[in-house]
Amino acid sequence: MQIPRMTRGRNVYSLVVLTGLRGVGPKKCCFRFNDKVVSKERVVDYTKTSQRCPKSAILLETVAGREMCVRPSLPWVKDLISYLDAKNAPGESSHL
Repeated sequence: MQIPRMTRGRNVYSLVVLTGLRGVGPKKCCFRFNDKVVSKERVVDYTKTSQRCPKSAILLETVAGREMCVRPSLPWVKDLISYLDAKNAPGESSHL
C-alpha cells in the first residue's frame, strides 16, 4: 500500500517544523532566587534572562564562576546593576 504523495509531504513538513522548534526557546530561565544581598566585590557580570522566561530575573556571575538568580525589583540588585554598568562603561578609565 502506497502513502499518497500529499500526505507524505505533509508529514515531512511537520517533522521539519517540530525539529526546528527545539532550539527556539530561551537558553536560561530562573525558577529559584537568592534574596540575600550579594557583595558587589563578589560579582563580575550579570545577564537579564529572556522575556520568554516565565519570571523576570537577573543572572549574576560571581568571581568564583558560579551563577545565581536574583529578582530585578530588589533595591540592592538595582544598585549592583548600576555599579557594574558604570564599572564596565566603555571609554572610562579609573587610572589617573
